[in-house]
Amino acid sequence: MALPPKLPQAENMVRETGERLTRPRVEVLAVLLAAERALSHHEVESRINASLGIDRVTVYRVLDWLSEKGLAHKIAGEDRLWRYNAAEHAHSQSHAHFQCERCGMVICLDEQEDALRVRVPRGFVSREIALTVKGFCATCMHAHGAARRQRAANQRH
Repeated sequence: MALPPKLPQAENMVRETGERLTRPRVEVLAVLLAAERALSHHEVESRINASLGIDRVTVYRVLDWLSEKGLAHKIAGEDRLWRYNAAEHAHSQSHAHFQCERCGMVICLDEQEDALRVRVPRGFVSREIALTVKGFCATCMHAHGAARRQRAANQRH
């Protein structure tokens, strides 16, 4: 049976931390790497192969570990759920995300890193900058536009 496409990449990323290589760490990171958007804990848990026996608490611990090691980003959602996405590329501790206000999708805005510079007062030390740009993704905008056109057509008749 062939390995899922992101398992070898996830294994290498975990190995590069110098920490213990465990099946749950590799599996959870592989799920995040394969996702096209940030996922909630529940979404990660539901995408892991049930036959592996990785329980809910282990998924929480692994997601926290991945965040601590810089292998995943932990993003607060408007719905008060944390979402996680893989940090495939080295990010500084300051980068931007886009969050759709309609469907909740969260993605990294990698090209914005250089623009995230903030001066803090003398004696202060910044640790990270978390910028979230909120709006509507292309899918939701398209659906919204179609619904608006339908309402306008119904009003004419």
